[in-house]
Amino acid sequence: MDYLFQPLQILKTTKDCRRAKKYLKLLSKKLNHFPDRCTLKNGRYNVNFISSLGVSYMMICNENYPNVLAFCFLDELQKEFITTYEMKRINTAIRPYTLIEFDNFIQKTKQRYNNPRSLSTKLNLSEMQTEIKLRPPHQICASELGTVNGFTNSSVSKYKEIAHHQRLEPVTLSGIISCVLSLLCAALNLIRGFHAIEGCLQNEDDDFSYVLAFFLGTVACLYQCYLLLYGTLWRNLKSFLVFGLICLCNMYLYELRNLWQILFHVTIAVFATLQIRMRQPEGKCPDYNV
Repeated sequence: MDYLFQPLQILKTTKDCRRAKKYLKLLSKKLNHFPDRCTLKNGRYNVNFISSLGVSYMMICNENYPNVLAFCFLDELQKEFITTYEMKRINTAIRPYTLIEFDNFIQKTKQRYNNPRSLSTKLNLSEMQTEIKLRPPHQICASELGTVNGFTNSSVSKYKEIAHHQRLEPVTLSGIISCVLSLLCAALNLIRGFHAIEGCLQNEDDDFSYVLAFFLGTVACLYQCYLLLYGTLWRNLKSFLVFGLICLCNMYLYELRNLWQILFHVTIAVFATLQIRMRQPEGKCPDYNV
């Protein structure tokens, strides 16, 4: 759900302003492809937005408007919106302008932020300044929006799998079970790895590569749990690579494990990979303009 707020400052209808509004509309259709805090610079105007809990907050301001105040403005709107409305009501909004009453707060806040000199003395900007310094807004290029000079551009797709800024779907019961089983496999591999180390110390003829195989299997199982619980770049590809590593480790350990043990580990790895693939980022709600 995208809330497209009016410009923060009173903007003159110029070519740059019209272009900024055009970019804002284009961005509103592709917000889930970008990080949760971004800026698009367009001549004399900037388009800023933040996203959280499936809702995006956007604004246009002059290029000389302080960056920290712009994101403080969006952050204040976000906090008030989350406090005012329950997620159930937001998710069930089916018509444009359903939450139009929130515009009263937007206009009051906009008036305050249109006078930065008096406003800066009433706000504690240090927290936002530190946050922007540690995690600056992602700078979006106009070419990433896919409509430049009439030609489409697919470069925006590289952000499609950035999941650290997106909420994943809730973990299902089967996902929890797969995570527990993966932890069990990791524990079994770890125990067998320590036993293999003891065997190497007692018998120099034992192959130390078995120790590496057990510990690689442990790391792979733990990483499957991580991929299931948290979003990351190229998450699906990593899950298949980790699954391949688990299969290779079990093939290498064929002499130390019977067929049923190998099938147990591989089956759980397949189950965990499937759960990772099924737990995708939460889909965007339909676009609404306020």
